[in-house]
Amino acid sequence: MPVEDEALASATFRFYEELNDFLPDDLRRTSFAYRFFGRPTVKDCIEAIGIPHTEVDLILVDGESVGFDFHLAAGARVAVYPVFEGFDISTVTRLRDRPLRRTRFILDVHLGRLARYLRLLGFDSLYRNDLRDDEIVAIAAGEGRVILTRDIGILKNRSVTHGYWLRSQIAREQLREVFLRFDLAGSARPLTRCMACNAPLAARSRESVRGRVAGRTFEQYDEFCECEGCGRLYWKGSHYAGLLNLVQTTCGG
Repeated sequence: MPVEDEALASATFRFYEELNDFLPDDLRRTSFAYRFFGRPTVKDCIEAIGIPHTEVDLILVDGESVGFDFHLAAGARVAVYPVFEGFDISTVTRLRDRPLRRTRFILDVHLGRLARYLRLLGFDSLYRNDLRDDEIVAIAAGEGRVILTRDIGILKNRSVTHGYWLRSQIAREQLREVFLRFDLAGSARPLTRCMACNAPLAARSRESVRGRVAGRTFEQYDEFCECEGCGRLYWKGSHYAGLLNLVQTTCGG
């Protein structure tokens, strides 16, 4: 005897604030019907609509806070909110783990320039142009890093707990996004990390770098730093003033 097909059910979804960036124009900032079979989890429905779970911090189903594993029923009304930075929602089901103790990043293959900016401003930012998505996910989980990416798909991996999808394709605008999302304005430490290899910089005396920098530079500056990884030398020249300007104008710090 043939089994009857499952009935197609419907729930009403509404996404708030920057979660609308992931939606087509006709679904933004409005309630819309989402149709499904069976009893899928609310997480599966949200990601099927196009929003990575790492962007979501609160889900209300018929006014009650629920977790990602809540099974959706026909007729439900679902409100989905983004990561909260300035509000206390500790009394409801918050979907993200506590913030990482240290904000460390790993960036996908498209974000090399952003990685250099973040390193120059002192943030531990792992980047290699040969890493596959599964390697990025594994490293992020193993080292407690936030994934920065232009690929929404990588953030839908169940192993990803901390990640952010960059809206802009312009590095300076991406830097501003990261600063605002992770509240980094007071944490920048220019010239403490190598922009080439990401290793920490160590202070070096003027005499210790004699013969390793051009004569005019040696005479003009008293403070130097050396990368503990690749040996590159840094000093507070015009590029340092440019860094400070980058923070002030681009990041609002």
